[in-house]
Amino acid sequence: MIVRTALAQINTTVGDINGNKNKIIEAIDKATASDSEILLFPELTITGYPPEDLLLNTGFLRENLAALKEIANYTEGSKTMIVLGFVDFSNEIYNAAAVIHSGEIRAVYRKMSLPNYSVFDERRYFSPGSHPLLVRYGEANIGINICEDLWVPSGPINEQAIGGANLILNLSASPFSGMKSKTRSALLLTRAMEYSSIIVYCNLVGGQDDLVFDGRSCVAMPDGRLLLGKAFEEDMILLDIDTDVSTRYNLFEGKRKDYSMQVSLEEVSITPSHRQSPSVNPDSSCQELCKYDELIAALEIGIRDYVKKNGFKKVVLGLSGGMDSSLVAALAVRAIGNDNVKGVMMPSRITSGESKRDALELVNNLQIEGLEIPIDDIMCTTLSTLEPVFTGTSEDITEENLQARIRGMILMALSNKFGWLVLITGNKSEMATGYATLYGDMAGGFAVLKDLYKTQVYRIAERINELAKRDMIPRNVFSKAPSAELREGQKDQDSLPPYEILDEILRLHIEEGQSAEEIVLEGFERDTVEYSLKLLRRSEYKRKQCPPGIKVSKRAFGKDWRMPITNHY
Repeated sequence: MIVRTALAQINTTVGDINGNKNKIIEAIDKATASDSEILLFPELTITGYPPEDLLLNTGFLRENLAALKEIANYTEGSKTMIVLGFVDFSNEIYNAAAVIHSGEIRAVYRKMSLPNYSVFDERRYFSPGSHPLLVRYGEANIGINICEDLWVPSGPINEQAIGGANLILNLSASPFSGMKSKTRSALLLTRAMEYSSIIVYCNLVGGQDDLVFDGRSCVAMPDGRLLLGKAFEEDMILLDIDTDVSTRYNLFEGKRKDYSMQVSLEEVSITPSHRQSPSVNPDSSCQELCKYDELIAALEIGIRDYVKKNGFKKVVLGLSGGMDSSLVAALAVRAIGNDNVKGVMMPSRITSGESKRDALELVNNLQIEGLEIPIDDIMCTTLSTLEPVFTGTSEDITEENLQARIRGMILMALSNKFGWLVLITGNKSEMATGYATLYGDMAGGFAVLKDLYKTQVYRIAERINELAKRDMIPRNVFSKAPSAELREGQKDQDSLPPYEILDEILRLHIEEGQSAEEIVLEGFERDTVEYSLKLLRRSEYKRKQCPPGIKVSKRAFGKDWRMPITNHY
């Protein structure tokens, strides 16, 4: 049986039930016009993902149900079977998928496998479903499940396959992390082959606070073929699926002969439409992005959606002439356009002429508006004000941090006055070690580089210049030693191990979970390892006060890093 299937890879907004409903209806119209028999949406399409504590609001839950009913009514007379994510609600709440056909909700599947790791906290809110769902659609036996249901061994797909499923529809909201798409594709192909079923996987796209969803919806065939959708943008994937591929693969491999157990399935039968239009040959040209291209794409959509969805139009950031601020400015221009990016140079007597020139060159290269607000007078006034209290003390890090806090104050004043979102420029290496000033360079609304180590920052900057085919970020920024320029002759490496060493130590500990002893066995000097991890531990209070930022690694500071501040381990 050939089934024309559409995957609506859309960018929803958490809590915008009406806006999401309109997007859904628009996709329904498009799929109907293309003569689609099945239309699949991402997980929790109506509410957006993750709705978090909005799920504790009964008014929100009922509005989501009302929107579902409106969407079902809208499809009256349509022959397209729609599978749509929503929150099912009676006394308990469920992460659910509705099967809609000809104006009726014909079945509801409740997610059975609720993730509770990394950024996921679904068991806080949802109850698990109890029965897999199988839709008898002519000769197609369609299993419906949701995201994590496919990732766990012996999930509902196991029972659906035993029940004869040759087509699996999976609604997903799988957040991006570096190169995760390859792991995801490999898993889907493995499931398709081991269950002799075609898997149609529709993933969310867009930014939501610190999460980015990369889309890349796909169809995994049991014979090892993979059709991959677009990355980091909305897409409507349309294709004709021949369920006989599943049948033939099973006959050749004989995998289902071993399925002898009895299963309990919820079943519903839907009469398929009789499509008359010509066959659709899908575009299979979408390919995996290289490592740094996908990081750039993730950062861009993270900035764009955070700005747009939170009602901002323009952003502002401090320009030091260093690499971090240069990269943030370049990414912001790529995400929202140069007219919407303001760069502020705030030199002090310590700021070098080299840094001033690099910042000005960046402004010219990016064609953004550059403002210069010197801070020496404010610094002198502040020190004079504090002099009676500071008498008898010597200069130390306090005076250094005052400079950073003055700059943070200026940026926040511009934000207040003009409604610009302040982008902070600190990277993961700095956030990890506390090499940042609380209420200074950490003051702002969104931390673009929060999950990128310093070494990654340089590589991404190089790639941006390569893509632009010119030096958007000045060459001198790459060659000079990193410095906060808060005292004469200051260099980052006066306080920190070389970034090539530091970043790997941090990565092994934060993302791989290795202990100090294990990292030493990797070949790193014990003193360096212990010093780096000491800095990490004592800086937790700073990270707790850092703005949200874009998650691009498998373990970022924020939702999936929950360390106590008071901690003697």
